[in-house]
Amino acid sequence: MRQSVVAGLLLAAATGLLILLSDPLGLDVEQYALVGLAIGAALGLMTDISVWDRLAGFGIGLVAVWVAYGLRAGYLPDSPGGRAVALVGLVALLVLVVWLAAGRLHLAPMLLGAAALAGGYELTFIDAPPRFLEESWVALTGVLLAAAIGFACTVLAATLIRPDRLPGRHRDRDDGDGGEETEAEVPFDEMFHRDQEVRP
Repeated sequence: MRQSVVAGLLLAAATGLLILLSDPLGLDVEQYALVGLAIGAALGLMTDISVWDRLAGFGIGLVAVWVAYGLRAGYLPDSPGGRAVALVGLVALLVLVVWLAAGRLHLAPMLLGAAALAGGYELTFIDAPPRFLEESWVALTGVLLAAAIGFACTVLAATLIRPDRLPGRHRDRDDGDGGEETEAEVPFDEMFHRDQEVRP
């Protein structure tokens, strides 16, 4: 519960700062702030999946939905049938990637990646499909920035609550009667592949 409270407070502060600084810094992310921060936070809370798997899946979903928008803009009719074909093809592609990865990638981060761009760009796309190449990049960068901040907030919250989860260290319990715990170094290339659960 403490991690959720800390993460929520950090997200609230990050949301306010992002919106307040959007115009002065020319970020143009106000309309993407909430969806990006929320989805980034949800991605950060998936502690049963390694960081690299989460980020890879998120990126695959983001790219896949961007391609789907491109197909809708250039080849598919602007009708319920065209939208259905694009969405069914998108989900089928993500499922195929999961199957080909043989368990090394997970569907949930991919769906979050697809939802991030769709949530921030769908209404803009409907208004002007021919402006896809120009407006999709604005939405893509805005969503990525907000999602990165949301992800960082949840990771920071977990670090503040459980310092033993800092990258590069893990806890080893002594097998003796004393039950003492010691810290051991973890190689950098292995630290993101360890289970996020800290054993009691």
